[in-house]
Amino acid sequence: MRRTPTLRKLMQETRVTVDDLVYPIFVNDGISQATEVPSMPGVFNLPEFALGAEVERAWKAGIKAVILFGVTSQKDPIGEDSLDDNGLMARMIRTAKTAAPEMVVISDNCFCEYTDHGHCGVLCADGKNVDNDETLQNLEAQAVVAARAGVDVVAPSGMMDGMVEAMREALDSHGFEQVAIMAYSSKFASAFYGPFRDAVDSHFKGTRSGYQLDPSNGREAIAESIQDEDEGADILMVKPGLPYLDVLARLRDMCERPIAVYQVSGEYAMIKHAANAGALDERALVLETLTSFKRAGADLILTYYAVQAAEWLKD
Repeated sequence: MRRTPTLRKLMQETRVTVDDLVYPIFVNDGISQATEVPSMPGVFNLPEFALGAEVERAWKAGIKAVILFGVTSQKDPIGEDSLDDNGLMARMIRTAKTAAPEMVVISDNCFCEYTDHGHCGVLCADGKNVDNDETLQNLEAQAVVAARAGVDVVAPSGMMDGMVEAMREALDSHGFEQVAIMAYSSKFASAFYGPFRDAVDSHFKGTRSGYQLDPSNGREAIAESIQDEDEGADILMVKPGLPYLDVLARLRDMCERPIAVYQVSGEYAMIKHAANAGALDERALVLETLTSFKRAGADLILTYYAVQAAEWLKD
């Protein structure tokens, strides 16, 4: 059954399509031209005025969803800019929806891009640990700001306990029952996030292990996802991707909700640098890794390769 290309195609069990892909975009309000992320060749921080054109480019390539990351020059201890109807997060959402009204626009709802300390929420008095409940109050406000700007999906990524329930109640109480929640429900305190910190100009020092998952703990990851599902998450997420395919597969067996997987900055960088060194076939490796996510049970794949992969998949 593997003798010819046609037979192999007939027997193919898993297929990745452009409809599976979500494109992450970085927008920096302090730059006047696109700036390449040094550790992520081919990925750029965009000035605000360039966002509309980039969303249009993704839409024309067949991409149906983007997730927006703001890199603000207005950093402070609580991420106030993301709580402002005229702040960067809200402006990005409005621009993206104007550029491609049918595009599904997802806001990354965290505070690490907006705080001067780089943690994912409000710090306790000790200046080291995140105050979970204080952060939930800000997440509620941030979700409503995103909804007023026209977002389709909010995506809480800080792994705060109770984040989904808090945001769902805030959205519903303000008349935004239609806004969906994609929870970063199994997010590990991973070493694969290093290039992302370059991209969002984070000066983070310390550890997020107090609120993100220990990479050793698969059962805890499943429990966190089940909790988010019970609180009303519409989509669950496993992040990073390749190192946690076991978690993704186990979650797929236990859950009927759509599941997303994030091929994170470190995964992208490993492939890109290996390809640039001539060690690996970039196209073949990207498509193989995307297929592995689908085979393990993902419905959506967040990847910096989204637009390029869409072109490859047409072939």
